[in-house]
Amino acid sequence: MTEIQTWTLVFVVLTFGLYIYIAYASRVKDTAGFYVAGGGIPAPANGAAIAADWMSAASFISMAGIIAFAGNGYGGSVYLMGWTGGYVLLALLLAPYLRKFGKYTIPDFVGDRYSESARLIAVVSAVVVSFVYVAGQMAGVGLVFTRFLGVSTTVGVIIGMAIVFFYAVLGGMKGITWTQVAQYTVLIVAYLIPAFAVSAKVTGIAVPQIGFGSILEELNGLQNDLGLGEYTAAFGTTNMLNMVLITASLMFGTAGLPHVIVRFYTAKSVRAARFSALWALFFISLLYTTAPSVAAFSKLQIIKDVEGTALSDMPGWFNTWADVGLITQAPPEPGAVGAPISELPANTVVGFSDIFVNNDIIVLASPEIGGLPAPIVGLVAAGGLAAALSTASGLLLVISSSFANDIYYKKINPQATEARQLLVGRIAMAGAIVVAGYLGINPPGFVAQVVALAFGLACASFFPVLVLGIFWKNCTAAGATAGMAVGLLTTMAYMLWTIDIYGNSEGIFGIAETGFGAVGMLINFAVTIVVSKFTTKPSPVMQELVEEIRFPGRTQLVAKHAEGEV
Repeated sequence: MTEIQTWTLVFVVLTFGLYIYIAYASRVKDTAGFYVAGGGIPAPANGAAIAADWMSAASFISMAGIIAFAGNGYGGSVYLMGWTGGYVLLALLLAPYLRKFGKYTIPDFVGDRYSESARLIAVVSAVVVSFVYVAGQMAGVGLVFTRFLGVSTTVGVIIGMAIVFFYAVLGGMKGITWTQVAQYTVLIVAYLIPAFAVSAKVTGIAVPQIGFGSILEELNGLQNDLGLGEYTAAFGTTNMLNMVLITASLMFGTAGLPHVIVRFYTAKSVRAARFSALWALFFISLLYTTAPSVAAFSKLQIIKDVEGTALSDMPGWFNTWADVGLITQAPPEPGAVGAPISELPANTVVGFSDIFVNNDIIVLASPEIGGLPAPIVGLVAAGGLAAALSTASGLLLVISSSFANDIYYKKINPQATEARQLLVGRIAMAGAIVVAGYLGINPPGFVAQVVALAFGLACASFFPVLVLGIFWKNCTAAGATAGMAVGLLTTMAYMLWTIDIYGNSEGIFGIAETGFGAVGMLINFAVTIVVSKFTTKPSPVMQELVEEIRFPGRTQLVAKHAEGEV
């Protein structure tokens, strides 16, 4: 076992042991604790848990790689703008009002606000979005274990499944929340320490947000010399239409993510939900303002290490990642798989354009690329696992609650006892973990691409009916049902038609599959509004309730609704 593997194992054992202990200490015996942690999580802790839920394997592992290798840094910035902007949108437009409405899940809100038919469509949408999203997380788990512990992707995913099974099934939302507080601490420390160290080493400035500005001119020059265009140039590889649509898809999809929205039900009050959003935005900004510097530092060093170098003289980090198949020969065409580096003679001199570096390795490899010691490399591996597992657990709870609460309890057995509901929820969670593991072993793309597809599906299905359900009292059940169904099916069909692994079509007007969610959202809005104009309006009581949840102090009807009296 190498020194890096030893340190990785140390950090993995320590952090996994901590997660299991927290889950055991937080185990629950009722549905309120299982689904929303009893609604008693303090705002700072809830903010950290939201941030951990939010900053998935895509944020930790893959985002910096996309910024670095999406042609240039400008093209990759859609992820920064979309994901952070979406959180502001969620905090301002949806979270406080959904918390005041008082339901456990998005399908619960949709079913109560609209109809049982709308609830069923919402359940299907929530499960589809969550399974697509969780595939990216489990793929990230497999990636970390493959590289740092030398096990296969399958074995790595199974280990991750076992850990999530223990703390998610045992503790439900309460266990997941306090585990995510610990996971946020691990992932942010693991992300910031190497970023600060590399910045100090490369630029002499310890703060990466400041230091990376000093290397951009050199990076622009290197990319120009290689014929890649300037790193900071606008629309180098992503045209304006896709920049707008991908940013919008990620932004509005963020505001419709079931596993993030349910977090606001764990707050003690509507006021606490708002402060949770404030704390979460602060915790999120620590990573999101650092990612561009990690991308720039890593790409600069990779170009310097690789360009004009014989394979026999490559640095150790290059050979390590080439051995696990994440650095290959440049593929013959986009979407194809490049041949292994090992097929080339050792004396072959290669350039940066002759190789393909997987987006998912940039953060995990950055300590090695920067020449940092083995303990830091092991810490980063533990951080990547924390990011993936924290989001996976939240998504699996959404899937579990959709089946146990919205289908079993609401539709099949309304007389079910608390104990029976918990049992069904835990069985659903176990089944979801098995499916998630399969998707992690066979993902439909790299981590951030898979996650971006989930955001597009959430954008096209949930955002319109949530916004209209809160701000337009005349939005009808038939309108919401039709809008969700058309938005989800249209977006899924387009993604299957265009994504490389399935269709590889150029699509309509060259719109990327990761940006079509915004188009699906507009279709959803149009269908919902038009159908609502010609169908039966909600009851007078529901219209009054919709008005009341938006105004502080007018809580009498809301209180009765929360108690099930209306």
